[in-house]
Amino acid sequence: MAEAGTLHDAFVDELRDTYDAERQLTKALTKLAKAARSPQLREAFETHLEETQGQIDRLEQVFDSLDEKVRGKHCEGIAGIIEEGKAIMEEDFDDETMDACLIGAGQRAEHYEMAAYGTLVAWARAMGHSDAADLLQQTLDEEKAADEKLSSLAEGGINQGAADAAHPETAEEEETATVGARSGKRNGSRGRAGRR
Repeated sequence: MAEAGTLHDAFVDELRDTYDAERQLTKALTKLAKAARSPQLREAFETHLEETQGQIDRLEQVFDSLDEKVRGKHCEGIAGIIEEGKAIMEEDFDDETMDACLIGAGQRAEHYEMAAYGTLVAWARAMGHSDAADLLQQTLDEEKAADEKLSSLAEGGINQGAADAAHPETAEEEETATVGARSGKRNGSRGRAGRR
């Protein structure tokens, strides 16, 4: 009967899975950057690509610290997320909608990675691998920052631009209402000031 695996075995297995995921993502981020229409979104993907290369280096340091061979194990989870991203890029969306969809694809990958790194950090700390845990925590922090950057781009206008493109008549009505409200406030202010 085979001996049961330990948390160390599960940790190394998860490291190998994550190492492969990062390597797959270097190719995917290049494609996401090329597909992005917004210069800020393109820059966010390119910046994260550079970070990802540093994350691969960090994972190699973790393997070394554990005297384990640097080796990946095919990550099916990230492969599926990347396939979904490719399918989005093949769609014929307007520019604003494409960018909104690319943000969604990027965030699916970020959330997957945040879950993986969160687990790795917790396991490393539990087993007393403090150097490995610190390296993995650096990467987890970068993944969270990348996710926050994508959220700020989405909320900073990309999602609204896509929504306005989907319903141009609503966007025009809202703009007219906003301009009218601003004009009314200005006129109302003058009226009150004149009465004093």
